[in-house]
Amino acid sequence: MSEINWQEEVEKRREDFLRDLEGLLRIPSVRDDSAKTADAPFGSDVKRALDYMIDLGEKDGFTTKEVGNVAGHIEYGEGKDLVGVLGHVDVVPVGDGWSNDPFDPVLKDGKLFARGVADDKGPTVAGYYALKILKELGLPISKRIRVIVGSDEESGMSCVERYFETEEQPTMAFVPDAEFPIIHAEKGISELDVSFKKSENDGYEAFKLESLESGARYNMVPDHAKAVLSEVQDNDGLKQEFENFLKSHDVTGDFSVTEKNVTLSIVGKSAHAMEPNNGVNAGLLLVAFLGKFELTGTARDFVTFGRDYLFNDSRATKLGINYEDKESGELTMNVGILRYDAKEGGTFGLNFRYPVTADMDKLKNKMETVVLEYNGEYTHYDDSKPLFVPEDHPLIQTLQQVYTEQTGEEATLLAIGGGTYARHLETGVAFGALFPGREDTMHQKDEFSYFDDLLKATAIYAEALYKLAK
Repeated sequence: MSEINWQEEVEKRREDFLRDLEGLLRIPSVRDDSAKTADAPFGSDVKRALDYMIDLGEKDGFTTKEVGNVAGHIEYGEGKDLVGVLGHVDVVPVGDGWSNDPFDPVLKDGKLFARGVADDKGPTVAGYYALKILKELGLPISKRIRVIVGSDEESGMSCVERYFETEEQPTMAFVPDAEFPIIHAEKGISELDVSFKKSENDGYEAFKLESLESGARYNMVPDHAKAVLSEVQDNDGLKQEFENFLKSHDVTGDFSVTEKNVTLSIVGKSAHAMEPNNGVNAGLLLVAFLGKFELTGTARDFVTFGRDYLFNDSRATKLGINYEDKESGELTMNVGILRYDAKEGGTFGLNFRYPVTADMDKLKNKMETVVLEYNGEYTHYDDSKPLFVPEDHPLIQTLQQVYTEQTGEEATLLAIGGGTYARHLETGVAFGALFPGREDTMHQKDEFSYFDDLLKATAIYAEALYKLAK
């Protein structure tokens, strides 16, 4: 059986793979809480994407199960031990500036463009096709294999938490939701809201900050920001200052005036929260601009804290919690959500990716001193602990062997700031599907994958599953 040409087996299914993937990509599976029902907790489109994968498994003769309308699995084989592949079918919001309809896949120059093609619908279908090849070849295996499909990976991974409440943990598993070769360490991920309660204005202010809004997700760098001001003392002067600011930071924006208000907006660049420096945070730029002016009360607390401690500091050095280790690198901080309302107060939604040897509870307590100085408080804290699988583990050794055999490249071990389902596994790592040297367009406009790369990943996954389940 060692003579199987895995790549050839994948090529035989090329057209079917593309058809099944395009069907999934056409479903706009962005979580929508406003459309949730008992049968579709994350909205009907997300549920439709989950059903699509489960139906695919059923049609191809696998054992399938849906769990709590949020996750499910497609299973093959028999045995006590269970090998798993975990992918997800939900996607992040689209954002602006796409060249094509993000939910109408386009294959051009070898690249398949669509929201979710890289993260994580393409790799999930690759994992599924790997299992399908094993079944169709009738290969001898002594363990069960499950492709586990989640539908809330981008907004907290509650889907797999729910799944593992009633379903067994795989003995070993991999997650095709990152990059090759092998990610054996994932930083911890924390969400932390720093809020500023309504307090009284005291003294002169250049204008009144009515509202500020930027960002929708903790795990994305916000690319748009808008603030509404009233009682502006000098419209022309403010406009000139704003234009100079935009120019000095090499971004675009808009200044508009109505009878009562002035509205400022800035366009930045979105990116994944694990490296905020890959994006341009429109919200923090707007806060930095507003921080040039005299404000009072809550607006002053909110803006000054943002300007002095969050702007231009993705390593949280000014907050005094910068941290680095050799296992997984530096702590990073993304300010993903910025909200201010003159009647309610303001909030910064922070997303930390911290090294595997760090203790986030201690770091959070350490920076609280600064938060209190600005009349701030913590109003939400959620922490997902880091993941670390040692290099001598059989799972790592098998994946390294397969990757090296099929690519001719050394299968080095990586650490990332991103979070995958692997952190919800007793023994699991992220494994592909982005190859070294390829541009990472996850969470960005015009997201794409090289179609041949997805097929190559499928061949790697098929052999890996076979070796793990033999």
